[in-house]
Amino acid sequence: MKYLTKIDISSCYGSMYKGALHGRSKLTSLAFEKNIPPRTRSWLNLIIDIKTFSSLEKLLLTGSFECDDEYYKLNIRLFQNLFSTQIRELRVNHNCFREILPPEDILNVPHTLQILDLSYNNLTCLCIEMHNILFLNLQHNVLGNCLRKHYCPRTKNLRIEKLDLSFNVIYQLSDMMFAGHKNLEILNLSNNLLSDINFNLSNTPKLQILDLSNNNITIISNQQALMTLTKMMGQSTFVIDLSNNALRCNCYTVGFLEWIVNNLEHFRNNDIYKCNLENKTIITMRNFRKIVGQLAKDCNSYSTIVISVTLGIVVFLITLCVGLMYRYRWKLRYMYYMTKSRYYRYKPDDDNESYTYNAFISYSDVEKNFVIKECIPILEQDDKMKLCIHHRDFLPGEEISVNITNAIHESKKTICIITRSFLDSYYCMFEFNMARMESIYSRNEQNILFLVFYEQIQPRNLPLVMLELVQNQSYLEYPHDEHGNVVFWEKVREAIA
Repeated sequence: MKYLTKIDISSCYGSMYKGALHGRSKLTSLAFEKNIPPRTRSWLNLIIDIKTFSSLEKLLLTGSFECDDEYYKLNIRLFQNLFSTQIRELRVNHNCFREILPPEDILNVPHTLQILDLSYNNLTCLCIEMHNILFLNLQHNVLGNCLRKHYCPRTKNLRIEKLDLSFNVIYQLSDMMFAGHKNLEILNLSNNLLSDINFNLSNTPKLQILDLSNNNITIISNQQALMTLTKMMGQSTFVIDLSNNALRCNCYTVGFLEWIVNNLEHFRNNDIYKCNLENKTIITMRNFRKIVGQLAKDCNSYSTIVISVTLGIVVFLITLCVGLMYRYRWKLRYMYYMTKSRYYRYKPDDDNESYTYNAFISYSDVEKNFVIKECIPILEQDDKMKLCIHHRDFLPGEEISVNITNAIHESKKTICIITRSFLDSYYCMFEFNMARMESIYSRNEQNILFLVFYEQIQPRNLPLVMLELVQNQSYLEYPHDEHGNVVFWEKVREAIA
């Protein structure tokens, strides 16, 4: 039968193939189905013989091969041998292909090939140069993770008209996925996991059918995608299918729903669209225009409430800002004067009188750790100053009041660590008042008293004499942060100097 052109044994069971078709140059159509036995060289013999079918235009290998680790590799040789044929239609579906080469390589197909069906395989990645392919069927694979990152074809102007990517676990597509698809008319992305149109459709000007049914789309938030779809709807034949998606019906999505209503004739199966309300109720949009119109009316009625709430929030924020500025007013003033002092630094008067101590530190026992861990290491060890610390330098057996008076008199400056416990302590306030007296009567009204506010204290909680001193003389607030501490200790050194 040397003139035989078509062979279809797709419904037969074959036990072995040993090259019976070798050299059939007039063969134009060949169909196998589930009849090449596993773990034999039958499939390899067939792939080798295909090269001799110079007139072959149609090849069907549906479910022809066993799911074997070695089997999926035969696809390279299959495509290579098809270059010597006139193949126009190739269907290798319901098999076990896992990938068409790794993403870094691209598999070429014969330039004569127009229909390629690789559906119902286990494809995890597909990098194939399509050349003149018009219809590419990839449904029921697992290409989702690959298509999120990779775009393989190098040809800029593809001829493909129909692309089926349904049932591929696609949740995101590369932005350049459809670059070069200027002739694409039908795009099937149904039954995937897409939640939005986050890919570029502007390169598909001839698109007529976009099937996004059975996905997870709640709203198309990509404004560029909405503009592209609106432009496509200028063509009377363009339709989009959003059926069986979890659309949301609320005031946030009402603009998107109104966009659908304004272009309702371009939405296929719009009478079965489903929408989730705020109370989790799911309704069927049998009368899409009426439901969206009522939703828009309800949302408009809330505009006054929204404006009122917005004004309330603004007033609250202003009040909060004013309150924060009031609470930290001393710190703000401190930062202002620190900045100003960079240009007008304080220059101390010459003082030839010698003192036993550079400074007497007046503090409550609650702040003992601050004095031991910060004051002493920084001022004594680093700056070589000598401090008078009551728990260390007071003379044992002497009256406390005498020790305090002597310490203040023998110190060039007195530094008070002001805290609430300081204000509540009798001896701390005694030290403060003795230092004031020393300043007035022994130092010719020279200011020897220096206040350090270790805590935030309201003015109304300060004694009158201390409040007057704060208003008329300099003071510092301990910043409690790394950068502020550097400036703080620099100002303390200046005060003692």
